[in-house]
Amino acid sequence: MAEIILNVEVRERTGTGGARETRRAGLVPGVLYGGDKDPVAISVKANEFRKALYTGKLLGHLVTLKHGAETQPVIAKVVDMHPVTDEPIHFDLYRVDAHQEIKIEVPVHFSNQEASPGLKRGGALNIALHTLNISCHADEIPEEIVHDLTGLDIGGAVHISDLKLPKGVKAVLSGETVVASIAAAKVEVEIEGEGEASEGGAA
Repeated sequence: MAEIILNVEVRERTGTGGARETRRAGLVPGVLYGGDKDPVAISVKANEFRKALYTGKLLGHLVTLKHGAETQPVIAKVVDMHPVTDEPIHFDLYRVDAHQEIKIEVPVHFSNQEASPGLKRGGALNIALHTLNISCHADEIPEEIVHDLTGLDIGGAVHISDLKLPKGVKAVLSGETVVASIAAAKVEVEIEGEGEASEGGAA
């Protein structure tokens, strides 16, 4: 079962004015999409929504929406934040079945950087994909994909096919897609006599 439960209320007023009114009442406005039903304007108490958001297990995870005695598994895909206060101001939820096959992005992280010969020699880790688009059941979304950099040298690359994905999880992009690589550090070399030659030319 989902770890997070969002207790929602159905909003009567929609649009910009309705959203402002909802926020003034201490609620975060949102919309419930998906399935074979029409979108529904909803809201969640601001303190409860912040608590769920800051667990790090709201976005991109299966959570339970609760309205009265009714419950529904949903995925939170979008949360808009205020540019100044950094408070949540709107969210989008999508109805799903717990065992439904879905596509979603999960973060990619790298471990054992100290065991990479390329990084030890001053190379730079260039990350091409910070998130990976995967296909899996809604109740089997991994928290993250972690790749071990042990042994990776300068000029080496990590491809999607190199990632160890959990059982039942498939990458959407081609296995040849580069996730990260190690490049040699840039070195600036001053050429001796360059200034003298320029002066000589000017004479």
